[in-house]
Amino acid sequence: MFESSAGIASSHSPHLRKPSTGEPGNSVQEGYVFPLVLGEMKGGNSPLHTTGIMPSPVFLWRFKVVLFLIWGFTCCKIGWDSVMRMSVDLQDLFLYEAFLYYNPLLLLTMMVWLWGVCLWVFSQSTVNYAKIFDLDQNHITHREIWKCSMWMTIIVPTSMTAYLYLYSHGEVSLAASQPVILYVAVALVLVFPFDIFYLSSRYFLLRTLWRIALPLQPISFPDFFLADILTSMAKVFSDLERSACRMVHRQVATIAWFEADSVCGSHSVAIPLVLVIPYIWRLMQCLRQYKDTKEKPTLFNALKYSTAVPVIFLSALKYHVLPDRWTYVYRRLWLFSSVVNSLYSFYWDVTRDWDLSVFTRIFKFNKPSVVSNLLYGRQWVYFWVIGSNLILRCTWTYKLSAHLRHNYLTVFMVTTLEMLRRFQWIFFRVENEWNKITKSGFQQLPMVDIPREDEELLGSTNHNV
Repeated sequence: MFESSAGIASSHSPHLRKPSTGEPGNSVQEGYVFPLVLGEMKGGNSPLHTTGIMPSPVFLWRFKVVLFLIWGFTCCKIGWDSVMRMSVDLQDLFLYEAFLYYNPLLLLTMMVWLWGVCLWVFSQSTVNYAKIFDLDQNHITHREIWKCSMWMTIIVPTSMTAYLYLYSHGEVSLAASQPVILYVAVALVLVFPFDIFYLSSRYFLLRTLWRIALPLQPISFPDFFLADILTSMAKVFSDLERSACRMVHRQVATIAWFEADSVCGSHSVAIPLVLVIPYIWRLMQCLRQYKDTKEKPTLFNALKYSTAVPVIFLSALKYHVLPDRWTYVYRRLWLFSSVVNSLYSFYWDVTRDWDLSVFTRIFKFNKPSVVSNLLYGRQWVYFWVIGSNLILRCTWTYKLSAHLRHNYLTVFMVTTLEMLRRFQWIFFRVENEWNKITKSGFQQLPMVDIPREDEELLGSTNHNV
């Protein structure tokens, strides 16, 4: 969902001009291109003037991988040494606080990577995702999504390493500024009004989020598709709220644990409110769809999202009622509502969001591929997707329940697994939508209508979504 605004160099550049045997002075060697200008050969003198050297893509790729590995090792080494400098009784609190600030952005980065993988699969298959999402012909590709996610992968851990290093060396004020600067920078990049860094794509994302928050217009496929993804990221929003709360109350890098927990901790009433927001958005979308179409299945879909509300609020009651009352009354209600929500959501995924009659067709690529041979038409994919979806739907209630969130590493793993579940859900949901479009009388667009990487590099620089 990002737009490429990088300009293309002039075709007169010796670095971009294709070598031709008809042009004297051009020679191609493996790994490097040496455009040469030969002077007149007088008296046996033949001076060679090298006008440009361009490394091969393979060499550049290997060089970038080496730099990335060096950077990763450096961050891990500095972070580990910084934690080891602290006393044992403060290490857990310190790690939890650092994890609270950075794990939402790490999970967001992972989701951007996964979205790039989805776009790559769509571009290889016969599914015209540009038509499904109503994208312009010049929409960006998976490679540009991966470029953005790569930058996020570098910036977020670097900021976290700086936070750990500065605090462990006594620079508390500088350490406290690291997550604040990062959050402000992300917000500014997202709303930056100038035509840089994929302006039209950022506008498309913000406009879709606005339509999700206020469903005052007919609901389009991108609207409820993104809203479904947001329900899987409810924990990310909850941690973002807690991080922002600590920043506002100037409790970053203070390790004033009990004071901070009383304001922005697990007992805060803001946590269930933030967790339930994506489900309320999706519920309102379903009601809006029923208003427009009068289709009864939209009401049952709304009922599905409403079953998440008691799971969230019954869990939060643990901190506001007597222990015995929680154990013998509310805990049983919470378990019952969790089972209902998990099974209802699983049933809807399999029978409504997916079309099992043409399952895995999305992995039928236009060209032979290892991925296509491994997944297309394979019976084990049915069992894996259905079984893993059922298991992860049940474990997802763990994340929605505030009273089970003390072990932050476990919650992080559960949230990661939920995002992977949503990742595999995307393939079959998009496949089902494409089947509906083709069955409705729309003809499938030829694959030449979907821009490829080489066409995009040589084409227009205006990428409107």
